[in-house]
Amino acid sequence: MWSLTALLLLVPSGGQAATLEKPVLSLHPPWTTIFKGERVTLRCDGYHPPLLELRPISTLWYLGHLLLPSHKKSIEVQTPGVYRCQTRGAPVSDPIHLSVSNDWLILQVPYAAVFEGEPLVMRCRGWYDKVVYKLHYYHDGKAVRYFHSSANYTVPQARASDSGRYQCSGTMRIPVESAPMFSAKVAVTVQELFPAPVLRVTGRAEARGGVAVRCDTRLHPQKRDTPLQFAFYKYSRPVRRFDWGAEYTVPEPEVEELESYWCEAATATRSVRKRSPWLQLPGRGAAPDSASTTAPVPQAAALAPGNQPLSFRKPPVSRSAAPVTSVPNITSPGLRFPAGRAPTAGPPACAPPTPWEPSAAGALKPDVDLLLREMQLLKGLLSRVVLELKEPQAFPEHGDTPGPPTSHLAVSPATQATAVVES
Repeated sequence: MWSLTALLLLVPSGGQAATLEKPVLSLHPPWTTIFKGERVTLRCDGYHPPLLELRPISTLWYLGHLLLPSHKKSIEVQTPGVYRCQTRGAPVSDPIHLSVSNDWLILQVPYAAVFEGEPLVMRCRGWYDKVVYKLHYYHDGKAVRYFHSSANYTVPQARASDSGRYQCSGTMRIPVESAPMFSAKVAVTVQELFPAPVLRVTGRAEARGGVAVRCDTRLHPQKRDTPLQFAFYKYSRPVRRFDWGAEYTVPEPEVEELESYWCEAATATRSVRKRSPWLQLPGRGAAPDSASTTAPVPQAAALAPGNQPLSFRKPPVSRSAAPVTSVPNITSPGLRFPAGRAPTAGPPACAPPTPWEPSAAGALKPDVDLLLREMQLLKGLLSRVVLELKEPQAFPEHGDTPGPPTSHLAVSPATQATAVVES
């Protein structure tokens, strides 16, 4: 009877086993490269079954595809390779790649992903903590920082541009000062915290009057608990400063200028700020609805903390032109504009260009064919003139003494244009 009760306690209710998140694997100290002979501690944090169970196994450890004998929450390791862990009923954790070096100098970088706005810290370490002198840090082959002796290199607020391959160099006294030595290159990737937001129209706000817009973005799954704030702008003027709400209601008198709005998303500390493109509507003068979205035109960039919004102005869209209600406007043969619509400089926004009418294409085709024939005839005549000038003996019909050139008139029956051709 007792064994049946214990077995029932092992089965999670409500399908919990199917919804458990993978455990978090951490490394202490937090460096992925160590010297040969050193040990580090791996810890697996996640869901663990209750104490009352048939078997005390709660954690599984993997080195590559090899199952390790330990079942504790923490283990000490010194073997290089890819480590993972797994708790009862949960998926396998993300991997940690541990490297072991036998060099005099190693560059140590964090094992965990570094996100935008977070500090990026790396350490150039000498063999068993010997002091490194004349220390240089390099980013993609370019020196970025110099220290007289051992010190960590820190980027206070990392950006995507800080990704790349890092390396360090320096000298050590073993026992006298050595020649400069270089560490192996290490790749560092700064993860995107959230993409540039997109301003969308969600519909009309009946209670308050106007149109509701939303500043949409998405946090990285590992940082989904990071709070974000949003601000809204009309041209370069803020209409609502940073607040926790991602929606804003454009007042009814300003609905006609929806295309002049954009938004900005930022962390609470403003370490990461990104702006959206201008709000794009399906067509000018169209009533906004829930189907209105924005096109991802200019790419938004992260702004440094404390920067003010860019001071610029989008050219306003003129909406005061009176429609033409007179007879159809005729600009060229075969091209007509219908009554009630004035010719514009181009097709409306977000609309495909209007193809030619079949009648216009048919009217232009004979003229194009005739022009091509005349161009071919003129090319042949010019070739003959050049050949006669170079080799007059090739044309005996002209005699030994060339006479004065005569002019012939070539008249096109369609265009009534006259061309003088010398022969």
